[in-house]
Amino acid sequence: MSSIISVNDLCLWYGQTQALKNINMEIPEKSITALIGPSGCGKSTFLKTLDRMNDLVSGVKITGEVKYKEQNIYAPGTDVNELR
Repeated sequence: MSSIISVNDLCLWYGQTQALKNINMEIPEKSITALIGPSGCGKSTFLKTLDRMNDLVSGVKITGEVKYKEQNIYAPGTDVNELR
């Protein structure tokens, strides 16, 4: 089954604090995926990264790559409203 979302070496910082460290995962198309972990481990931050809601937070730095349907969602010219 092909992946609809691919995440490669994703890191995210809020200022000097690193919230996500080297996330790598493939989410297959037409699948159910659960994010499970303790409070404060980065689940919501990761979800906000997938729909680019972290763009609205000042001081956020993101490295790595997130692809949706083979398109880098952080590429220049990406229509964020269409992505969401």
